[in-house]
Amino acid sequence: MDKRISRFIKGQKVATICCLAADNKPYCFSCFYAFDEKKMQLYFKSDPKTLHMQMLREKPFVSGSILPDKLNTAALQGIQFSGLLIDRIECTSANSTYHYRYPFALAMQGTVYTVELQWLKMTDNTLAFGTKLVWEKPMVVVC
Repeated sequence: MDKRISRFIKGQKVATICCLAADNKPYCFSCFYAFDEKKMQLYFKSDPKTLHMQMLREKPFVSGSILPDKLNTAALQGIQFSGLLIDRIECTSANSTYHYRYPFALAMQGTVYTVELQWLKMTDNTLAFGTKLVWEKPMVVVC
């Protein structure tokens, strides 16, 4: 992956994640996230009883965006992504990565969840207006 993409993701704090309700209506929520560049995973913490977590248990595919904390339209940067909520909970890695970045979250109830990223597109107008950097998870062929 292009280092500019990972640098940008690591430099931000909040993602908007979109999921689908049972009737296929879209639903979005915002959350603090941590990023594991080696595993290409985003971690977020949420109460399992929330509406979005109920939806994600039924339909685990997500899309989302990450924007800078402060927008500068002349030098706009942002990420669009798609991925899959992983059913298994990687307690050690996800929890330690998330709580290292947000130690205050240790006091909050909830579970740390994992989104396995499958596709990313970064718009980076600081390079040239309309520049797009794309990453896609490599396909693994099993024989």
